[in-house]
Amino acid sequence: MPPKSKDKPKPSPSQPPPPIEDLFSTLNRHIEQSEFEKAVKVADQVLSIAPADEDAIRCKVVALIKADNIEGALSVIKLPQSSTVDFSYFKAYCLYRQNKLNEALESLKSQENNPAAMLLKAQILYRLGELDACVDIYRKLKKSNIDSLEINFVAGLISAGKASEVKGTLEALKVKATSSFELAYNTAFSLIERNNYTDAEQLLSTARRIGQESLTEDNFAEDDIEIELAPISVQLAYVKQLLGLTQEAIGAYTDIINRNLADEPSLAVAVNNLIVSKGPKDISDSLRKLDRIKEKDVQNFQLSHVLDSKLSPKQREAIYANRVRLLLHSNKMDQARELVATLPDLFPDSVMPVLLQAAVLVRENKAGRAEEILGQFAEKFPDKSKVVLLARAQVAATANHPHIAAESLAKVPDIQHMPATVATLVALKERAGDIKGASAVLDSAVKWWLNAMTEDNKLSVIMQEAASFKLRHGQEEDASRLYEELVKTHGSIEALVGLITTVAHVDVNKAETYEKKLKPLPGLKGVDVDSLEKTSGAKHVEGAFHAGVTEAHEDGKKEKPKKKRKRKPRYPKGFDPANPGPPPDPERWLPKRERSSYRPKRKDKRAAQVRGSQGAVVRESTNSNSTASQATSSKGASQNATGSKGASQNATAHQSKASSKSGRKKSRN
Repeated sequence: MPPKSKDKPKPSPSQPPPPIEDLFSTLNRHIEQSEFEKAVKVADQVLSIAPADEDAIRCKVVALIKADNIEGALSVIKLPQSSTVDFSYFKAYCLYRQNKLNEALESLKSQENNPAAMLLKAQILYRLGELDACVDIYRKLKKSNIDSLEINFVAGLISAGKASEVKGTLEALKVKATSSFELAYNTAFSLIERNNYTDAEQLLSTARRIGQESLTEDNFAEDDIEIELAPISVQLAYVKQLLGLTQEAIGAYTDIINRNLADEPSLAVAVNNLIVSKGPKDISDSLRKLDRIKEKDVQNFQLSHVLDSKLSPKQREAIYANRVRLLLHSNKMDQARELVATLPDLFPDSVMPVLLQAAVLVRENKAGRAEEILGQFAEKFPDKSKVVLLARAQVAATANHPHIAAESLAKVPDIQHMPATVATLVALKERAGDIKGASAVLDSAVKWWLNAMTEDNKLSVIMQEAASFKLRHGQEEDASRLYEELVKTHGSIEALVGLITTVAHVDVNKAETYEKKLKPLPGLKGVDVDSLEKTSGAKHVEGAFHAGVTEAHEDGKKEKPKKKRKRKPRYPKGFDPANPGPPPDPERWLPKRERSSYRPKRKDKRAAQVRGSQGAVVRESTNSNSTASQATSSKGASQNATGSKGASQNATAHQSKASSKSGRKKSRN
């Protein structure tokens, strides 16, 4: 038998612990080597010797945060022995990581002037959507020596709608856009916001190359590099989509999703953009791809916890909206209704939930209810009513409710004077039979543009349409006044023609006065108008058009007549013109009775053998003649029968027809 292994000797309880200095040296070594879990264990050894040691507590909290153990870090901060240390910054950071943003802001109130705390506050405000306040903090931190401040600064400017300030900000910070791949990536966003897609694509390609080089130098594995650069790949595909290269974009999105080498936010954006690119095609596949980014073990659709904390509100809103659209396209009304009911709680400050609710109602043929809820929302939130009122107008116009559509459009004040809005309002009121209301809309628009001090003035367009409308509805005086004003201010030929046409109904002399201002048309020299009016009308004359063209160009060079291009004859399929074969029958289109080969059918002579009144006795001579004729006909029939098969069939047919006739005669008797 092998010898039994001896038990290891247990350290005696009286064995002294290692010196604190040695423990701190070990703790420092673990932190420098990013061995944070080991650092936590060493910190616990220090705290077992000195429970209130502030440095050990601080090292343990930082090590737990670095190891992504946020709950453990918060539990250490809440311990009684930690009360002597100010952990408000670390507590705020942990709450920020848990997406408890308002609590995180509350924890930072005691450290307002600390640059690190200000930077964290800016990041919290960015995630809360308070972007102007976020940008203000970055402006204050401009002179502080914080690494990579420009990366977050640029991201804040773009999200706040200030993409035009990015270039000046980088120049003020004396930083190039290509100094890091993160900054190049963020700067490309500003180019996209300004619709400069070509330069954005070039900068994103540069960012990917810089990132590949720098991460390779840092000894990252290939898969880790792909995951790190996934946001750039998704953004490059998005730029291709904006440039109209839809198939290339779809291929790039599909490759990113299938390879599954991307962080969760990038994967979610790729799935969402792929669904938008494909549209209503292959809805089942799009719904399956969306299921990949939802919370596991949840029956209804809900984004995962990681995406909820890392995606911006606009990104999350777009994903939920696209999910509802897919459900509507696939006619899954119950699921769409359930999902829409959860959106007001998820996005309380957005108009998207009420718009989607209206879309579901319209899909269910409940346009009236959709108009009602949109109107109620617009009254309750007037600062967000513009998009809602436009949607209500569209729903009402589609449902043939022109009164409601016109009323909704009229409640959007900042677009009332625009030509498109004016034309839509006039058309809706005309459809509703409100001619006075339509005329009032045009008058109001004319008045607004008369007082407008803009370079792109639309007064002439509005006045032209207003005059045409009034003339069409019998308001000649108002129409003539508008046309006259147009002629005076703009000298428009169309307005002059309209003025002459309108004034001719009221004052012929005035119309003739304006008619003299029209320029004579070329090619109408020597036309006697009086004699032209006395004619019964214009008659078509051969070559008249060519004569007019010659007269119009009599001072110039004579145009050479265009040669007609000879076209090759088109032959039927399979026809060889070299071997055409026998010519077709020249009588093939004539009716049969008009062809030379036509032979009429012989009449049956036996029908004429019975003469006299009903019941008369046939004379013997007649009977003998009849018998002779029958014998002759039967002989001919037998000869025909031996001649050809077709003839025998015809003879049989004639016989059956004759027998049927005689049968009918018998039935009448």
